[in-house]
Order: sequence, then C-alpha cells, then structure tokens
Amino acid sequence: MEFEAEATTVNFGRSIIVPSVQELTNETIINVPPRYVRTDQDPPSVTADTWLPSVPLIDLQKLVDDVRADELERLHSSCREWGFFQVINHGVSSSLLEKLKFEIENFFKLPYEEKKKLWQVADNHEGFGQLFVVSEEQKLDWSDMFYIATLPLHLRKTDLFHKLPPSLRETLESYSAEMKKLAMTILGHMAKALRMDGEEMRDLFSDGVQSMRMNYYPPCPQPDKVIGFSPHSDADALTILLQLDDTQGLQIRNQGRWVPVKPLPNAFVINIGDIMEIVSNGIYRSIEHRALVNSSKERLSIATFYSSRIDSELGPAPSLIGPSNPAIFRRMPLEEYFKEFFARRLNGKAYLDFMRVDLNKVNN
Repeated sequence: MEFEAEATTVNFGRSIIVPSVQELTNETIINVPPRYVRTDQDPPSVTADTWLPSVPLIDLQKLVDDVRADELERLHSSCREWGFFQVINHGVSSSLLEKLKFEIENFFKLPYEEKKKLWQVADNHEGFGQLFVVSEEQKLDWSDMFYIATLPLHLRKTDLFHKLPPSLRETLESYSAEMKKLAMTILGHMAKALRMDGEEMRDLFSDGVQSMRMNYYPPCPQPDKVIGFSPHSDADALTILLQLDDTQGLQIRNQGRWVPVKPLPNAFVINIGDIMEIVSNGIYRSIEHRALVNSSKERLSIATFYSSRIDSELGPAPSLIGPSNPAIFRRMPLEEYFKEFFARRLNGKAYLDFMRVDLNKVNN
C-alpha cells in the first residue's frame, strides 16, 4: 500500500541540522568531540545496584479476559507509580515485527549519500538528524534518528515518504495501523481504570496524531562521557517502544534513581506521556527517561508516539474534574502545544510544568 496524504500539512517545528554521529564513528576515533561531551549528566554507575525494581509487566490478553479486574488494577498502579510498563500478548504479529526490524537495520546501513536525500531541511524536523537542537552551542546526543509523522494522513510529508525504500514504506504502513489499534486498546483500558467517560477518551484519540522515531545509537569510545538521548518526558499521550536488538540502554527515573529497562523479546515498552498526565489531571504520570550508549555495541529502536486529535483542545478530561478535584493543568489547542514543545530544548519535565495551573492564584 502506498502512503497518501492530503494537500494541507502541519509543520510542528524545526531543529538545527547537525552532523551524523554514525558517520563520525565510521572513522576510528579515540576521544569524543567536545560538542558531545556531557558533564551535566548523572553517571551510569547509579544503575549498578542489582536490587533495583523492574518495570511492571502487563498481559494485554488478561485485560480482556480477567473478570476479577486484577490486571486492570495492575495497569492502573503501573501508570500511577511507574509511568512505564511492558506489554505482552499484544496481538501484533511476530512476523511483522521481524520484518520491521530487518527493514530498519537496513535503513541505517544505507550509504551516507542516500541518507542525505532523507536528511532534515531547515524549516522542518522530519527526516534524519536530531531533534530539539535550538542553538549552535548546544551539546548533542550520541545518536542519529529518523523522525516522521504517520497519522492522520494529512500530516504526512509525502515527498519524504516517497523517498523511503519501498519495502520499508510498505512495512511502516502496516506497523502504523497496528500501533494505532494497540494505542486505542490501551487507552480504552486506561479509561476504565481511571473511571473516565469511555466515549470522552475515544472522541479525543480516535483520529489521533501519530509519529515515529527510529533511533540508532552507535558504539562510543568513551560512553561515560556522552548521553544517547537526553533525559526527558514525552509530549504525547502514549509512547510504544520496540527495541530492535538486545543491547540495553533505556533507563527511567524511579524514586530518584535511574532504573534500567530490559525489554523482553517482541514485547513493547509503553510509557505515559505528558498529554496523558494532563488528560488524567495528574493521576497518571509521565516519567523522565534517557538512553545510555555502549562502548562496543550499537543499539536500535523505534518509538511510536500517539496523541489526541490535531483539532482537539488539550486539558484535563471533564469527567475527571469537579468542585473537589479542580483542574491542575490549563487548556491549550493541541497544535499550539506541539509547536511550543518542539521549539524548546529537552529539559526533563519542564514543559509539563509550563502547562500547570497555579492553584494559589486561582484560589486567591
């Protein structure tokens, strides 16, 4: 199936164009270039404790079958206390996942001359490069990424899609449909767990904004001096991450510590984004996470971001607020919210804090 799009698209932002880290590592280097040296990060040694807890595991089939609602309560507590969980028995075929892994591995192996045709342009952040680079002095992450908007159709940059290898384009089309279905299933269960109006959740997300980010983290000669992906929370409602190999690197902040996430084969790592913290009025929490790199192994992953409708107004769900439970986040059109987000440097949960209502001012 070919990607198609309507004539009108939305440009959420741009990022300063930077060199390819993968190309840098194709040459033998001993010392990391200064722009990648990050002395501002917590050291990776904080993960050495073997007693650290692991991310909760949710069986999606049990959410459907369990009449006692044990799995629903497990989902609810995972979203409240962790903001992260892994999903098994999710219904996405292993053959599609294997095909996607194969295609993305080959995608990052394309010659640099071919990749340059897919590189970011000055006025838009889609394509190969890095996101959230807002100044020439800014420190950079030790990674390359390819970012692309996938749904709804009118958000797609058709010229970028048509430059993709045909087999990757076809696989992404199937994967995009499966990720939308999975996101809506999980959101439906979250509505039940929150005791939120189910129709309210469906209306907000049924034709939601979906984008994907393919990540390549090359080996680094000094992994303790760099960061693969700066600590941040995601701006979306749900992020669905598929790791494409067995190299660990993802870490989440839990109770002040960085906890490593070890993805299970063909499972998805799901995390709550800022939009879901806003919609749930703070009941569910988006969590800071980061990616570390390895001295000898590369790491590849693909993250699918799912958000509410492009024409929706973002704010706490009306069914979850009232006189005894006031809104703690302000309302904003989703398009404006995204444009504001992509115009900033990544800085933990600073953007979510920007969305908070000062209840002291409201009550005075």
